[in-house]
Amino acid sequence: MGREALAEAMIPVIGRLYRENNVVTSIHGRSLINKSTMNILKAHRFARRMSNHELLLEETAPLLNALSELELGAAAIDIARLTEKYRAEGNGASLDEYLRAELAEIVGKRGADDRTSTDVVLYGFGRIGRLLARILIEKAGGGHGLRLRAIVVRKGAENDLVKRASLLRRDSVHGSFEGTIRVDEEANTITANGVQVQVIYSDNPATVDYTAYGIKDALVVDNTGRWRDAEGLSQHLQSKGAARVLLTAPGKGDLKNIVHGINHKDISDDDEIVTAASCTTNAITPVLKAINDKFGIIHGHVETVHSFTNDQNLIDNFHKGDRRGRSAALNMVITETGAAKAVAKALPELQGKLTGNAIRVPTPDVSMAILNLNLEKGTTRDEVNDFLREMSLHSDLRKQIDYIDSPDVVSTDFVGSRRAGIVDGLATISNDKNLVLYVWYDNEFGYSCQVVRVMEEMAGVNPPSFPARDVVAPIAVLETAGA
Repeated sequence: MGREALAEAMIPVIGRLYRENNVVTSIHGRSLINKSTMNILKAHRFARRMSNHELLLEETAPLLNALSELELGAAAIDIARLTEKYRAEGNGASLDEYLRAELAEIVGKRGADDRTSTDVVLYGFGRIGRLLARILIEKAGGGHGLRLRAIVVRKGAENDLVKRASLLRRDSVHGSFEGTIRVDEEANTITANGVQVQVIYSDNPATVDYTAYGIKDALVVDNTGRWRDAEGLSQHLQSKGAARVLLTAPGKGDLKNIVHGINHKDISDDDEIVTAASCTTNAITPVLKAINDKFGIIHGHVETVHSFTNDQNLIDNFHKGDRRGRSAALNMVITETGAAKAVAKALPELQGKLTGNAIRVPTPDVSMAILNLNLEKGTTRDEVNDFLREMSLHSDLRKQIDYIDSPDVVSTDFVGSRRAGIVDGLATISNDKNLVLYVWYDNEFGYSCQVVRVMEEMAGVNPPSFPARDVVAPIAVLETAGA
């Protein structure tokens, strides 16, 4: 059977595992749910730069078929990493025997999901709110885990509901919504891929009665950025049915600024209000931690080249901030960023060691952070790149750090990246103790993925992940080519 035919045959198996068993399959963190034949082929090709071995459909297709016969319970399974483990540790066992041993805790549980369900309310439905909705709907599965129940907005027009649904359906940067969307104007609901979402109109976060819509103990995700301190955000907790609050922006005061992968374990059951920091802080902190742990950072400067945002003006007009009143579509705009200082909230060992600045540029999405670092230990370009590539594959930061060494990548190539940041290996500059790293990041979608990870941590709804342990493999010698 040809590669295309094998990939095509995998699609219904992936779908059944998801619908009937609550099993999410991926290749090195790239989800296979609702993907086309071509996307599955691309995911396998992407795996070429992730290890010493080709990821062959002749191996993954039988593995998927074997998984479908095991009556599995809910889990996240990386078939690329599982294939590598079977190659390295199979020791002559049949594929079925190996999988039954490796996945013993979920074999025979057919869709059983020990996770509780947590109601989610999106307060605000702008750029981040709509992307969060897309991700939550994609992860809805059997209804366990995070359940998107409502969005809260201020009514903008008589046909407000239709316009909200249209903006969810179509996006100039991230493309069309994958699935179907229906609007019920009488019930004031949007139903996307079978997930019914109540649209609630309110101007006051303290007066919404969520229980009237059957919503209880909800995690309210504030996407407005209007309130950033405990006093302002605590208004949400006055609403009936709201239990906890997550802010999708840097918080002020003593609020915990969480970067998933770095300090998410600091979230306690007693934390009613948590913030997910900024897109830039999420992009750079994992890379900085990796470098600091390996080489030590004496001090450094972070220069952010950031896409324009809704906070700026399309044409010159008054703005309370310096320079931001000038046309975002026509200018590079120097502005401030608190990301360098904010890193220390998640990574205290870098307190006082970083400075930062930002330049807004005329692109709608995907930004870059340039890390100019002075190290305690000298190193080489190859050593740093090999280390960061390995971190992107086999470390606890593999959901946050990605790595690429293609000579032709540009910003649009990273639209839709689910990692917090992507190290551009060909741009790395190393001169003994002076290191310059270039880190791309989708400041909208990649950040939204980080927010969802924090939400899952707050709700305690992470499914078991397999393989639980990676194969310790030598770093691959890779050709200079993109995924």
